[in-house]
Amino acid sequence: MTINFENDRMQSVEQIDSAKRLSDKVIELKDLEDEIANAEESIKKLKEKANLLSMVEIPAMMDEMQITKLKLKDGEAVEVKKIYGATIPKEKQEEAFEWLRNNGLGDIIKNDITVTFGRGEDNKAAQYAVLARGQGFEPVQKIGVNPMTLKALVRERLESGLDVPADLFKPFAGNQTKITKR
Repeated sequence: MTINFENDRMQSVEQIDSAKRLSDKVIELKDLEDEIANAEESIKKLKEKANLLSMVEIPAMMDEMQITKLKLKDGEAVEVKKIYGATIPKEKQEEAFEWLRNNGLGDIIKNDITVTFGRGEDNKAAQYAVLARGQGFEPVQKIGVNPMTLKALVRERLESGLDVPADLFKPFAGNQTKITKR
């Protein structure tokens, strides 16, 4: 048995070099992840500042000046628009749906039933469409209101001076500055 010290030393040096390159790449990745996290935090702060300007400061200034729309020299236009929003809290969903039905608005509630079939079960899917539960499948039912439909409903009711229960729909009305580019 012969021992080749020269060959063993070369392999050891190559392993050290590989480990160093790996370590450098790990450090590079960590630095990039830190940079991304910092950039995301920076973007978050910029968005908060933009929202404050758009929803509070500019609308207040334009209201104070009794201006609804402003055309700039470069052809762009600035105006403040009313925005609306609403959400139905999960714990209030049944109450909200009952309120909608009692107020003649039940048609905005969507009731979807979904059944998932595996690969190669097209025939079963066709049978299920006709026989539904008769084939032993249990459908998943999802009842809800489309967010845009709810938003439109809230806008319509608030603009008409009609009631929207705040505890059921968490309605929001505010201003937003819109800049129209030329």
